[in-house]
Amino acid sequence: MVANLVWHAAASAHPHSPPEIRNESTSGAHASDSRPAARPRRSWLLAGVTLADGAVADVVVAGGTIAYVGPSLPPPADDVRGVPKLDLRGFVLLPSFVEPHAHLDKAYTADLVANPRGDLDGAIDAWIGARGGFSGADVQGRAETAALNLVAGGATAIRSHADTGPDIGLRSVEALLAVRARLAGVVDLQVAACGALPLSGTDGAANRATLEAALDEGADVIGGAPWLDPDPNSAVSFLLELGRERKLPLDLHLDETLDPRSLSIEILLDRVARDGPLAAGRITASHLVSLGVQTEADQVRIAHAIAAAGVGVVALPRSNLYLQGRGLGTGAPRGITAVRALLDAGAVVAGGGDNLRDPFTPIGRPDVLETASLLVSAGHLSPGQALSAVTASARSVMGLPSVGVRVGSSADLVAIRATSLMDAIGGANPERLVFKSGRLVAHTCVVSEVAL
Repeated sequence: MVANLVWHAAASAHPHSPPEIRNESTSGAHASDSRPAARPRRSWLLAGVTLADGAVADVVVAGGTIAYVGPSLPPPADDVRGVPKLDLRGFVLLPSFVEPHAHLDKAYTADLVANPRGDLDGAIDAWIGARGGFSGADVQGRAETAALNLVAGGATAIRSHADTGPDIGLRSVEALLAVRARLAGVVDLQVAACGALPLSGTDGAANRATLEAALDEGADVIGGAPWLDPDPNSAVSFLLELGRERKLPLDLHLDETLDPRSLSIEILLDRVARDGPLAAGRITASHLVSLGVQTEADQVRIAHAIAAAGVGVVALPRSNLYLQGRGLGTGAPRGITAVRALLDAGAVVAGGGDNLRDPFTPIGRPDVLETASLLVSAGHLSPGQALSAVTASARSVMGLPSVGVRVGSSADLVAIRATSLMDAIGGANPERLVFKSGRLVAHTCVVSEVAL
């Protein structure tokens, strides 16, 4: 018998209550020790998996680390290694997914906070007008539900932004810090505290103080949207100085618009060129939508400057395709950054889901493969490049160690029922097993019946 942590998405009566992870005794390939107090198993033989390159292999996980990847082992090897065997023929095995840009504090509020205009300004106005009415417990419950749903889809690391402001103080940050503590060992959750606007000038003094208080509480990352500040230069300078003082990474919302005149990324690049990179942690520029509508020459120039500065980029196709391009009639440009120019320049480009069924984006699945699929269809990336954007590159922008289906790597893995990498991204079958450091943290089973 083997400990099997099974995901019960339907276990909650309330749609925003956290789904349950519990020990469940089963038989056959996924059978396990059903004692709740049993130590989580971190050693497995994952037999017959299909790798991203199409090869079929056995993968041995020993103590949370991948010990073997290669041809099928002979039957006696099961007993010799002393680890349980999971028959994963018909599954593709990949590095576990990463969500580098979420807003868990806003998740699942689309039915509660309307945005009739459908654009970014309408979403901001609607959210700021409503967020003070959500209690800390409500924020925590919705955030935990979204995080656990992402885990069920294969994500073992998430970075979520959390609002601060005069109306909510640290409520959202504290809620996400509580989720981070509750889910430790299941998912690595980074909390990015978003400074309220303005951050510059006398009017921004209280907002600057609240942001610093959020860092005192334990937020992992400094966030904000300085491109919307009345004085973007001062706002960017403050955030960079704060990052150097606190020795924390920055993840900034920049140029979330199709207006080509908005290029606050150049303000950031000028400051980094003048003062040097942060001593600890990467600077991440999220959105950069306006880069997608620059001339080819400007795209190339800015993309190379981003790569040279070591600034990571997170493309957010789901929200930006929804929010941008409204009212432009025919020939509206795509609301996505210049992913091809950035990759050609050698920049690190990750893909994120951004908002999840809230006034900024009323649709979306808590599944990183949705982002990968959109990067293929809207960003024209290959399936392999899209996978990298939600695995290796996403881990890079979050400052996390590299993982992979290779010997010596931490066993952060997702097995998805599919025939190939293309089938995994294109079909996004929900039947998955998710491993965090070798521990099976989520297992989604699917039964379909069709009457003929």
